[in-house]
Amino acid sequence: MITHPSRHCTVELQALPSRIRQVRRIVSAQLRYWHLDPLIDKAMLGVTELLTNVHRHAGPDKMCTVEIELLLDRLTVSVHDHDPHLPQPCEADPLATCGRGLALVAAVSESWGARPQGEHGKVVWFTLPAPSAAMPLPTMPEYRVPDAIPELDSSVDRHAARHAPARSAVVG
Repeated sequence: MITHPSRHCTVELQALPSRIRQVRRIVSAQLRYWHLDPLIDKAMLGVTELLTNVHRHAGPDKMCTVEIELLLDRLTVSVHDHDPHLPQPCEADPLATCGRGLALVAAVSESWGARPQGEHGKVVWFTLPAPSAAMPLPTMPEYRVPDAIPELDSSVDRHAARHAPARSAVVG
């Protein structure tokens, strides 16, 4: 029996250092919204390592999609990129400055893996156990147009203003 619905968040980006920082902030904010604060550090470490691998190893466009999904008691973080080569964990030399990313993901996660997506690249993912005390999402207040935009002139079509398309941006 499902006790609460799936919660899902997707971010598309080019895996560049400045964008990776933005995704870390988005993941952190989303987990706070879902009342999963205890998972923030592990999720941010894991997503940083996976995005760094895309930055270092994926093709020249470095485009990828990060998905986080909470389903019952499990948080899954996945990164899809267009490079078909599956990551290979390796044992890094003690003095090496790279080569430990997948080992870190394995160390902080409950499980991890990679699956090919044919000519569309691959998905690398990891899971974290969600605390059983994850609280349900708060209900969002309903705003009426006069409350939200008090200066709205009466000659403006309030229905059109209320249903205008949403836009957002992340400032770096």
